[in-house]
Amino acid sequence: SDRSSPYTCCVLGNCFSLQKEHDTALRFFQRAIQVAPDFAYAHTLCGHEYAVKDDFEKAMGEYRTALRIDESHYNAWYGLGSIFYRQEKYEHAEYHLSKALAINPRSSPLYCYLGMSLHANNNAQQALKMLSAAIDMDAANPLARFQKAQVLLSLGRLDIALEELTKLVEMAPKEGSVYFQLGKVYKKLGRPTEAMVALTTALDLSPRDSQQIKLALANLDRSDGEDESTQL
Repeated sequence: SDRSSPYTCCVLGNCFSLQKEHDTALRFFQRAIQVAPDFAYAHTLCGHEYAVKDDFEKAMGEYRTALRIDESHYNAWYGLGSIFYRQEKYEHAEYHLSKALAINPRSSPLYCYLGMSLHANNNAQQALKMLSAAIDMDAANPLARFQKAQVLLSLGRLDIALEELTKLVEMAPKEGSVYFQLGKVYKKLGRPTEAMVALTTALDLSPRDSQQIKLALANLDRSDGEDESTQL
């Protein structure tokens, strides 16, 4: 009914983005900006598409434009934080994700990504709090539960990590990375048979990562610490 509406353009762009037709999505978001240059959401959506295409410079430019228009646009703060995380600039990631969370404190994904940044920046205890909050808000958030298990594993809290991964297997039974971590936990708990079953399942589900998984299987008889660099 209104082809010139920037909202119509964004709806269409989101539909194409969900179908992974990112170039087409980007054209619609750019059309929305042509119609309404001060539409912060359209700039953020452009940023998301550029980020998917790994064009971080253009993505960050769009996010910053969105924030110049509306400083309370938390999606743009999140977008910048996620790029800094991918660039392994974890302090910058923490700052921007914290800004997003201050604006939208009821977002499970924001707690999750902030927890991931904190863990990457060697702040495991605070990361655990953020990831636990993410799960409290959305018990069906698989990434938060997986990341929480990673933090617990790094802290040596193996029994609780096992609980989280066991729940996660029920939620995401086709994720090889979950079984890979499960195998690591079983090994550390001195349960090699269960570790072998979990790692073999990971191998079946994630053939692209077969080299890492096979290495973990080969290291089952080695003491902990000898193969800590093997991650999936």
